[in-house]
Amino acid sequence: KSMQIISALQARTLLSHGCDGFLATIHDTTSDVPSIHDQPIVSESPDVFPDELPGIPPIREVGFSIELIPGAEPISKAPYRMALIELKESIWTSYPHFLP
Repeated sequence: KSMQIISALQARTLLSHGCDGFLATIHDTTSDVPSIHDQPIVSESPDVFPDELPGIPPIREVGFSIELIPGAEPISKAPYRMALIELKESIWTSYPHFLP
């Protein structure tokens, strides 16, 4: 019997019905491994993407933490949803400098 290639959805359906399956991966060892420098955005801005990372960031002078109350549970409240017209009006009044 010849081997057939099927989609992931077909494989999931067959496996859920109790069929045996085998997974094979194929790697082309003759082709070049793509480099990050092959990406257009990276080659256009080489100063933004250094070849080597400078290291671990320095320790900050100010420690930041959010103190939690032991045993407190997250608030279970649905967000307030505005009508589209109401949302647009709110944006227009809050950010008039962004209007065309």
